[in-house]
Amino acid sequence: MKACILCGGTGTRLRPLTFERPKPSIPILNKPSVGHLVEHLSKNGFNEIVITLGYMGEVIENYLGDGSLFGVDIKYVYEKEKLGTAGSVKNAEKYLAGGPFLVVGGDHVLNLNLRELYDFHNRTNGMVTISVLSIDDPREFGIVDLDNNHVIHRFREKPGPGEIFSNLASTGIYALSPEVFDYIPKQKYDFAKDLFPKLLKEDKKISGWLARGQWTDVGNPQAYRAAQKWMLENMPGTYIHGRLLVEGAKLNGPLDVGNNVSVGKNSVVVGPVIIGENTVIGDNVLIGPYTSIGKSCNIGNDCRILASYIYDGVKVGAGCSVSGAIIDDDVSIGKSCTLENGTVIGPRTMIGNDVTVHSDVRIWPEVVIQAGVSVAEDTMNEQFATDVNGS
Repeated sequence: MKACILCGGTGTRLRPLTFERPKPSIPILNKPSVGHLVEHLSKNGFNEIVITLGYMGEVIENYLGDGSLFGVDIKYVYEKEKLGTAGSVKNAEKYLAGGPFLVVGGDHVLNLNLRELYDFHNRTNGMVTISVLSIDDPREFGIVDLDNNHVIHRFREKPGPGEIFSNLASTGIYALSPEVFDYIPKQKYDFAKDLFPKLLKEDKKISGWLARGQWTDVGNPQAYRAAQKWMLENMPGTYIHGRLLVEGAKLNGPLDVGNNVSVGKNSVVVGPVIIGENTVIGDNVLIGPYTSIGKSCNIGNDCRILASYIYDGVKVGAGCSVSGAIIDDDVSIGKSCTLENGTVIGPRTMIGNDVTVHSDVRIWPEVVIQAGVSVAEDTMNEQFATDVNGS
């Protein structure tokens, strides 16, 4: 079975996390998100995968290779310019023609039964099946009007007030038959904005598959934190991958701990937590649930790290409180700092002692924050782009 993963977006809404990696390479459980997606597709029987690439696509290709480590065969199709979702699939037609296939976003994190979607599509004998999920707030998605025969009669992208006729949101996951290529021009073209309205106007059948399970697209820091939390919640048990030095600390699982990790005296780690190799955790530290810490990190004495996502090579000084934050590679944080919920810190940022970073503030890469400062607004670096809207 074939699946196409769309990985062409620039991830502007996730900045500063996407300046040095494409959106599908942002780590979840300390490995690129797209790796989890390919593993899930493989488990569902999709062994022929086509990946469309744009911004920093070589990072994804270098990580996944030919797919053999994941039990699949991967082909790559690069875009010279942005083609939209449907245009990207059209650009990969030579690898997808000949039978039904799935389309999945490269930033999707999910546990949906995609084989069930594929089988449902084949039974309905339609050209398009949209995976839909009931959600609390569908305003940022396309919504559908679905009848009891699973036929979609209306589709509206990102409805405004008074336009929300359903809470069934499109997940952006589609099962398609190859004749759909006849309706997609060789130009910038989108499934939700262009193709689906055109098919409905021409009375072409579009089916809806009612998904069950968990799904999110990692489009912004809030969604990313939610995806990390969900994946941590689903850790099956405790794994110690090598040498672990514990000096009178208390560890409560589930945990996933890399090789050569040390946890200091009187420290407490309460899972679910993942800790990368060669990381040192000091004395009297509390690592709370729903936290991931990358490799070669150093967490100073008397710190509190709660529901935060810390990448590789990060140094956190003594007496810091980090709650609900995202910290990119090689950040240095001084002593007695407070990082409030929703904080996003770009790579190689240096934060002085006694700094408070307010909730939802983003700090761009390589910024230097002087000691004693209270950071209440986003702090940019003119050497990097500043836009946080778009894909």
